[in-house]
Amino acid sequence: MNKTFDLLTLGELLLRLSPNNNERIARTELLQVRAGGAELNVASGVSLLGLRTGVISKVPDNDLGRNIKNRIRFCGVSDDFLVYDKDKYARMGIYYYENGAHPRKPRIVYDRCNTSMDKISIDDFDDSIYSSTRCFHTSGITLGLCEQVRETAIEMIKRFKANGTIISFDVNYRANLWRDEAEARDCITQILPYVDIFFCSEETSRLTFGKEGTVEDIMRSFAAEYPMMMIASTQRIVHSPKVHTFGSIVYDCRGDKFYQEEPYHNIEVVDRIGSGDAYISGVLYGLLARDFDYRIAMEYGNATSSVKNTIPGDMSSSDLKEIDSIISAHKTTGRVSEMDR
Repeated sequence: MNKTFDLLTLGELLLRLSPNNNERIARTELLQVRAGGAELNVASGVSLLGLRTGVISKVPDNDLGRNIKNRIRFCGVSDDFLVYDKDKYARMGIYYYENGAHPRKPRIVYDRCNTSMDKISIDDFDDSIYSSTRCFHTSGITLGLCEQVRETAIEMIKRFKANGTIISFDVNYRANLWRDEAEARDCITQILPYVDIFFCSEETSRLTFGKEGTVEDIMRSFAAEYPMMMIASTQRIVHSPKVHTFGSIVYDCRGDKFYQEEPYHNIEVVDRIGSGDAYISGVLYGLLARDFDYRIAMEYGNATSSVKNTIPGDMSSSDLKEIDSIISAHKTTGRVSEMDR
């Protein structure tokens, strides 16, 4: 069947407001505006690498909604499935982000209650959407927003799956969105039977799902319980807010095979927000563009995430040429040029 899109994502679109440099939220007089949202970050990253993507969401029918629409289009992401909330009190989700510097950690303040996204409904979309894409992605952030969004997301997952769509899901547990870990676990386990590509950190696997053993044991445990194709877990070492090491492990559930590579050491972190989403965008690009080669998917995920850490804002800004050069340099054992020129 001909699919119009390679990837569609469902999630809340947010405005991110940040003080310049290392200023504090509590005393700043200036805030920089950027676009964000986990699923938008994934869609924009895959788009920049060369595939056709779109985002499913609901935004206010006002200048803030138009601002986010323009930013989506700038990244090459389709706004065909943006729904506009015409209520006079329609709200855009906002979060405030403050950079950290050792020993001060980065901080986030959310302002995302009663937003337009909270009203999204299955009835907002024509049934043709469910046969329009090769892959559908959403996350535990979306499931945790409110009951209305949760019901819509779960029903969408079922309808996309029924139309032969590959389902990608990132647990992305956020404590302030759920009553507790038990609520998150009970909700997420409802949709895991539909999930083909599963992203879950080792820490979340242990704390939220009660998994034990090595990371390999944990991945095999998920695969034994649910009919997944692939499971991925990022592995980040935070030396300080400005210095990280990043890698991942990918598990081919059907072939019972693990993929890893030497991690990216001593990344100079400019902005870590969105780097996990960038990882997912690299993995999904590798799977969708390279005939589900799990090793290649892992390499694109690691490279895309590592580079995103060096870029301000939530969304990636790396095209395929840059990521290919990063992967090539990472594999090189000899000398590498210090500058692209």
